[in-house]
Amino acid sequence: MGVFKAAAIQMRSGESPERNAVDLERLVREAAAQGATYIQTPEMTGALIRDKEARAASFTSEDKDIVVATARRLASELGVFLHIGSTAILRADGKLANRALLFGPDGATLATYDKIHMFDVDLDNGESWRESAAYEPGTEAVVTEIAGAKLGFAVCYDLRFPQLFRAEALAGADLLSVPAAFTRQTGEAHWHVLLRARAIENGAYVVAAAQGGLHEDGRETYGHSLIVDPWGRIIAEAAHDEPAVIVAEIDPAQSAAARKKIPNLKNARDFAVNAGSSEAPRLRGAAS
Repeated sequence: MGVFKAAAIQMRSGESPERNAVDLERLVREAAAQGATYIQTPEMTGALIRDKEARAASFTSEDKDIVVATARRLASELGVFLHIGSTAILRADGKLANRALLFGPDGATLATYDKIHMFDVDLDNGESWRESAAYEPGTEAVVTEIAGAKLGFAVCYDLRFPQLFRAEALAGADLLSVPAAFTRQTGEAHWHVLLRARAIENGAYVVAAAQGGLHEDGRETYGHSLIVDPWGRIIAEAAHDEPAVIVAEIDPAQSAAARKKIPNLKNARDFAVNAGSSEAPRLRGAAS
């Protein structure tokens, strides 16, 4: 397993997929020029659109999507692994998926992942979000191989569900992805600590490309794209909410070293929860 450079691209996607595709190309080329061979973009790279009717009119199937086509072309031209953190894709059944796509250096689609956990929350400042009203949740975790590392997929709100990352780590993932469009309020409170926790818990690198700033549809996202090493150290950060590219070296051997020092993936045990009921379930702490 060799060392390679990973890039996280910070964007401020607007309501036009065409304009966002132009911004995507500029930033991906900048990342590749810095030597990155794995490049990740944020959640909803294609467009952030709050209005339901406008959203329905803007999104299309994967084979017709301009961001997908642009990413496929760039991956092939630049010879990189290009990970669209997510974009809205119209499924064959007419429902929308919040879908991540990974393209290989030949432009082929290596993997897709549909966001599992829907952001249905009511925040203190009056913000209210019901992602499940617009998108159909995924049902399958995904791990795939890139450049000698194994990549585990997640999107934004998935970050708050550590069991997803643990399952991917147990399946061999030593690089975890968390492309996001975190709100400013939740980002200021929890972004850094949760990303570092997922890295530490699993002895894995975490790459988290973020949306940042005030968007055309009125929402405000936190930015602060991060790359965290398996010991929980931040090794690259866009310490603001402006569009940017951050790059850091990924050495899969460091994940193996962290897991050797703290072998919690191996040491986990099954246990029961005593909640005063004979019906309490048994929980699994590690793969059998």
